Amino acid sequence: MTPTQLRAFAAVVRLGSVKEAAAELGVSEAAVSGHVALLRKELADPLFTRTAAGIAFTPGGLRLATRAAEMLGLQDQTIREVSAAGQGRRLLRLATSSLFAEHAAPGLIQLFTSRASDLDVELSVRPTGQLASLLTTRAVDMAIGPSDALRTSELPHKTFLRYQLAVVVGPGHELGKGRVRPEALREQLWLLGPSATERDGVTRRLLEHFEVPEERQRIFQSHAGALEETKRDNGVGVAVTFGVADDLAEGRLVQVDARGARADGVWSAMTLPGHAVTSAAAELNRFITTPRATQAMLQGVGATIGHFRPSVHVTLWS
Repeated sequence: MTPTQLRAFAAVVRLGSVKEAAAELGVSEAAVSGHVALLRKELADPLFTRTAAGIAFTPGGLRLATRAAEMLGLQDQTIREVSAAGQGRRLLRLATSSLFAEHAAPGLIQLFTSRASDLDVELSVRPTGQLASLLTTRAVDMAIGPSDALRTSELPHKTFLRYQLAVVVGPGHELGKGRVRPEALREQLWLLGPSATERDGVTRRLLEHFEVPEERQRIFQSHAGALEETKRDNGVGVAVTFGVADDLAEGRLVQVDARGARADGVWSAMTLPGHAVTSAAAELNRFITTPRATQAMLQGVGATIGHFRPSVHVTLWS
């Protein structure tokens, strides 16, 4: 079997259609069907059949789908590593949840790359539900997100940092002046970052606790943008407490005093198993639990441009 055949089959699996696979790959439907036919002949397995409801895969077809993604990911990783080695540099591809990317990743990356002059870090922000599949297909080398979301995967993961989210308002907001009934929060306009869309996240837990209806939620492209609006007394926000410590101390934000207005979370790092993890990912996985790394995540002020090459994938939410 060839990489071209595997890419054609993987596209059919992902899209559920030979026609759509051909369009994505920029080839004819006949070409895709031809590649699949050669795989069927070589493996002596029909792989899938067409039904009225779409494509139905055989057990062998499902097994090949998993292996195809792994093999293609390994091929792409090998090409990148060979290219990087020729340039005398290494690349660590890191995928994280949006909350970690904004609040803890810059300090961690700055300190980690300062220890290795040959290392670049490429950061992408992805939905937590995609992190495990990104690793298994070798699209990234390491993933970081909420422990609740990652522990459902069979991949190795390590808990490394606890954090707290608090409901906050601007200094002039009526809810910042005393004890607040939970029902009053339900009626407010909530100004939220992308983490509000993550089903297993702490932000979602707060919203569900106060039973905030969707029509009372406004989701911004960044948590920083949502907090800027919160500071202007335009609504209620949610903040990582260590990330807004100065704002709270200097009165630019006020924690809401209400039952359930604070919630604890834990971030975990996930990698491939020991035999498959890249050297850079293994190094970061060891480093991430050290006291210096913890301090950098809590107090870091940014990453050096030379080592931190952000590749951030932003989804716009209505």
